[in-house]
Amino acid sequence: MRDPERRLSETRSHTRRRFLALAGATGAVGLAGCGGDGGDGGDGDSGDGGDGGSTDGSPSDLGTATVGVVNPITGAYSSLGPGQRNGAKLAVSQINGSDQYDLELDAVFEDTGTEAGAAQQSAQKLVQEDGARYLFGAISSSVALSLNEFAGQEEFVYFPGGAAVPITGSACNEWVFRVETNTAQVAEAISAYTVNNLGTNVWFHIADYAYGDSVYNRTKSRMQDANDEFTEVDVTRSELGSSNYGSFITQIGNSEADAVVLGMTGGDLINFVNQAAEEGLKDQVDLVGPTMSFLVVRGATKQNAVGTFGGVRYTVALETGDNGQFVDAFESEYDGTPDNFERVGYDSLRLIAKGMQEAGSTDPADARDALEGGTFTTVLGDVTLREGDHQATNPTWMSEMVEGEGDVATVDLLAQTEGEDALPPASDVDCEMG
Repeated sequence: MRDPERRLSETRSHTRRRFLALAGATGAVGLAGCGGDGGDGGDGDSGDGGDGGSTDGSPSDLGTATVGVVNPITGAYSSLGPGQRNGAKLAVSQINGSDQYDLELDAVFEDTGTEAGAAQQSAQKLVQEDGARYLFGAISSSVALSLNEFAGQEEFVYFPGGAAVPITGSACNEWVFRVETNTAQVAEAISAYTVNNLGTNVWFHIADYAYGDSVYNRTKSRMQDANDEFTEVDVTRSELGSSNYGSFITQIGNSEADAVVLGMTGGDLINFVNQAAEEGLKDQVDLVGPTMSFLVVRGATKQNAVGTFGGVRYTVALETGDNGQFVDAFESEYDGTPDNFERVGYDSLRLIAKGMQEAGSTDPADARDALEGGTFTTVLGDVTLREGDHQATNPTWMSEMVEGEGDVATVDLLAQTEGEDALPPASDVDCEMG
């Protein structure tokens, strides 16, 4: 379904750029290096190669690049998609209003839902009809994997929003870069803490698709490494978008499990946690979810989330990178608090622009080469898009949901895993660029 607000046009006139191009030959070159006009507080770090001028040090108007943004506005992840899109829109607005870029972004939007076929059709419209040469989005890992393949076929740069390891693992390709934190990185944060502090008898309940499988495989592997006494009690699976988890909750409650790892997110996780609290499961086992700390989850589970544990990809209180200006800008623009999906949309669009700026070209092949192995300032700090798999070296955290000032649980950070320590080598996730 087409978004009624499909195209985010440039937010400023081209007049200034024409002036810079004309004035360059008559001594006005210094204008291109002046500070921003206040619209982009997060892209002014002189140490970040993605924020400089053109590669030869002289001003150049790289023109306008069309970026396709695909998000789940309908379907099981419809509660998450708008936030991801708003983060992307904020980045486009800041980039187009900043003197630190010699280019502008023209963003066009489509809905992915949670079906890979429909998502590919949406992406095809953006690439083949709207002329998008860059693509960002998807939350379902199955959808993201299908778009990986499409990006490789059509040779455009794609920043996915899904978290399953294969996206930058066995299904990686040279056109795909990810600033979303993957399940291996979150597993590194939650696995050792769980088996060393909550209990060694662990049940896994996962949504039956790529993300759930990735959580199960990576978390189980890391728990085995962290504690020789780790025991997998059982693993159960539910269909993505399920609403009734009573039978699974009963099975877990009747078991010897100390903790249950929930490989699910969005409405699935919300429904499970609320039903588990109503059935008294929280009093019997510890609930651990890689996405338990998400604001949308805490907002919908309220007090039911208190006492649960979760991995943290992002929280508004982080003092990392340029998170402060991101939070201020987002709250000013949308009168709401950003969370992980907003952060991913924001940083993905910024890195797309930084890749072009660093390359001095809007050609996807040039931007791809500039992004590969590059280090960029993001909301999470300085991260590298690893040369071997194009995964960002994001830090991760383990947390407990505790009582907040209102009825929504607060995230209490328990332990941090640094970015370089959170990721296995690219060879261990079966990434072969070809």
